Amino acid sequence: QVQLVESGGGLVQPGGSLRLSCAASGTIFSINTMAWYRQAPGKQRELVAAMITGRSTYYADSVKGRFTISSDNAKIALYLQMNSLKPEDTAVYYCNILARATQNYWGQGTQVTVSS
Repeated sequence: QVQLVESGGGLVQPGGSLRLSCAASGTIFSINTMAWYRQAPGKQRELVAAMITGRSTYYADSVKGRFTISSDNAKIALYLQMNSLKPEDTAVYYCNILARATQNYWGQGTQVTVSS
């Protein structure tokens, strides 16, 4: 079973930056989308950014212009560069890969805390 392993979370001051990474432990074929979600305490998990294979990139309105999603398809790795971080960005961030339209892979989550 392929696993997604995340890294890069932590504590940062408002206005700071973090880069999240997500790497697959094995090969995943026929990737449809690669995405980052987040879940803040007491809130539902929400989609932050996504890359749709061969098509477009999506960003939630709350992160447009501040976050950038990218990938390394040769390594099956996913990244999220987060700049100008705000306290409301505090959440557990999860990477997700959807393959063959039905195979859904999730990372274990990495905590991002934005606080002075």
